[in-house]
Amino acid sequence: MKEVIVKDADLQQAAMEGMDAFIGVFVKAIYDSIGGELTPETMQELNADQMTLLAWNTLHEEVMDGGFVQLIHNGYGTFIFKNPLAKALNKLWGMRELSKLIYDAHTLWLKHREEIEKEMTEEEFMALFEQFPDFDDLDDQFVEHEEEWTEDIAHYIDDHLDRFATII
Repeated sequence: MKEVIVKDADLQQAAMEGMDAFIGVFVKAIYDSIGGELTPETMQELNADQMTLLAWNTLHEEVMDGGFVQLIHNGYGTFIFKNPLAKALNKLWGMRELSKLIYDAHTLWLKHREEIEKEMTEEEFMALFEQFPDFDDLDDQFVEHEEEWTEDIAHYIDDHLDRFATII
């Protein structure tokens, strides 16, 4: 396992800025420890909690920016839905509602992935949102609960710091 280092001063500063900044310190430190890129090789260097956090970060960034359609179109479907993210969030992190949302999105991903993942123009991509309204409710649910889930993630990290980084 790669050692992930977080400076206490950075943590204190981020904690004053809010939950997103607090989580961001750990995400950045994890990425820094693996050379900035998540690959099948670098995944092997991380523990389950670190991987779950990076998956949450990807899910959060993509869905908040363009919903599940964007997440899938940008090629993150396999990373989010084929890894044990939903299971880890439910069983280990106690986030049942988020886990259920991911399982629901997984079902739609299996049904529509080929069409959403193919190469297309920006115009064709924008049309996907009209073609796949099934994702709208999931996107809305994610946005409605995003602050609560971000807070839950931050609390989990804070309660299990040693699973994410060494604080110096």
